[in-house]
Amino acid sequence: MSKNVLIISTSLRNGGNSQTLAKKFADGAAEAGNRVEMISLVDKTIHFCKGCLACQKLQQCVIRDDSNEIVEKMKNADVICFATPIYYYEMSGQMKTLLDRANPLYASDYKFKDIYFLSSAAEDEEGVDEKALNGLQGWIDCFEKAELKDSVFAGGVNDIGDIKDHSALNLAFELGERV
Repeated sequence: MSKNVLIISTSLRNGGNSQTLAKKFADGAAEAGNRVEMISLVDKTIHFCKGCLACQKLQQCVIRDDSNEIVEKMKNADVICFATPIYYYEMSGQMKTLLDRANPLYASDYKFKDIYFLSSAAEDEEGVDEKALNGLQGWIDCFEKAELKDSVFAGGVNDIGDIKDHSALNLAFELGERV
């Protein structure tokens, strides 16, 4: 059965390593027959959450920027895949800000169940992505129908293009095929 797969690339570096991982995941998901949409935050304006909680009543944020459209797409996706560079052992600030702004989903009849996580970093040690995964898991824990299905980490990549021959690209493609 074909799924509606939304991939959100949260890096602000166009053509960056985590975005390359996201594209490979998209290729795999599309090849498996899914409907795939990839959103890049490169040219998006997403302001910080003000904590007013009006979204819980309105089911949309009162701040008018690009996050409202993205959050609506998240609501209607069966699968969401987040891709981020790891900065200081955490997800990008853009990703965290988007997760905060996705607060209207909490009180909604969202469709997503399966969440995937792709990340890249200059560091290549074991556990580099652990804190970012924990941060995403905290968001997922607020949605009882959702679960983190899997993740791919590409370490040892810093400059744009460093990921070109990295084994994580094949893993991301295969993960996309399995959604």
